[in-house]
Amino acid sequence: MSFLRSALMPTDVTVVVLGGGPAALCIAAALAEQGLAVALLAPHDARAPWPNTYGIWGEEVDALGLGHLLEHRWSNTLSYFGSGAADPADPANQATQHRRDYGLFNRSALQGQWLEACARGGVAILQGQATGFELEPACGGGGSSDGENSGCGMTVLRCADGSRLRTRLLVDATGHQPVFVQRPDAGPVAGQAAYGITGRFSAPPVESGQFVLMDYRCDHLSAAERAEPPTFLYAMDLGEGRFFVEETSLALAPPVPYATLKQRLERRLAHRGVAVLEVEHEEFCLFPMNLPLPDLQQPVLGFGGAASMVHPASGYMVGSLLRRAPAVAAAVAALLRAEPQAGSARLAQAGWQALWPLELRRKHALYQFGLEKLMRYPEPQLRAHFATFFSLPDEQWYGFLANTATVPELLAAMVRLFATAPWSVKAALMAQRGREWALGMRLLWPAGL
Repeated sequence: MSFLRSALMPTDVTVVVLGGGPAALCIAAALAEQGLAVALLAPHDARAPWPNTYGIWGEEVDALGLGHLLEHRWSNTLSYFGSGAADPADPANQATQHRRDYGLFNRSALQGQWLEACARGGVAILQGQATGFELEPACGGGGSSDGENSGCGMTVLRCADGSRLRTRLLVDATGHQPVFVQRPDAGPVAGQAAYGITGRFSAPPVESGQFVLMDYRCDHLSAAERAEPPTFLYAMDLGEGRFFVEETSLALAPPVPYATLKQRLERRLAHRGVAVLEVEHEEFCLFPMNLPLPDLQQPVLGFGGAASMVHPASGYMVGSLLRRAPAVAAAVAALLRAEPQAGSARLAQAGWQALWPLELRRKHALYQFGLEKLMRYPEPQLRAHFATFFSLPDEQWYGFLANTATVPELLAAMVRLFATAPWSVKAALMAQRGREWALGMRLLWPAGL
């Protein structure tokens, strides 16, 4: 591990990436693969194990050529959108088969892949805390110049220990509450919360070889509890008598408390006659789902949660990191090849344009429109909505969740959903209770224009 000790970083570091999680390692590796001199600055050891699990659809990971990084892969994938009943044969327990593989990343393998790419590219991994930055004046504005490598309009990053890093481009990949990236205030932030455990149980909480994406059965709850924000079970068989079970809520403001999620998970398991025998790991997840796009004109480039890359409808992000990092890195490298003295603001603009082109900004608006609707569904309509959604042709619901569909394809899926949904769902979709109108207008006038 390299630690930040010197008072001044050499000026031949082209890019400084802030953060030590998946987004930071992903973009640092992609930039290094473009031949750029990169330093990664994290407040902790960037090689420390990650605490959370990361899932991805099998088709998605295969398209990326990264299937070997999966720790588990399931073909028996399903959800439950009925209300639940004591009799397993009751229609309220009917499963919706997804007919698509789902995978769970081996966290150490995924992290190791990026760390190895960083090592090959000569990325300097530093440990320290960024506290502020200044932009040097642009060319002709009286800025300092100390040779070909300094250029002008560069960024000087200040660190907590008094040291400074001078770089052409600063990338903030510090997560949903970024250190430097600015985004507009768009009202309350809705968080998707989850509490999960990996362990051993008195009886299998799911069938052998099974992955459950969403289990919305709620027969273990009282009528009063069913009137509260709904939650669902996300669960998987890990093999050798080990299972992962997680009680999850969709995005809400404020989010469902961990204590409530834990209690509901325990109630759900007990109702099915399942007791927890051993807890290997507890997982606490909370991430914002409806963050607005950042200011795309700012001189600091964001990536990952800092750049609002979480899928507003599903909460997934790793697939987008893997798909979009190469394009962002290529755009930055191409500008530097064309304009070796390009300053920070210009390089950040190239990165923002590659990260959030018009098509993706429109998709983001469309997803946020849909999320605004889901947040306001009562429990019966929410279950009916998902039952209808997963009855769409596979390519439509998969393209929606994986963020691989085009805007016209997404609109076609939404129109079909409305046409085939029961009247209770149609009524909820037509109701205007929040920011739907403003979000819908972003399809025509996306943020960042």
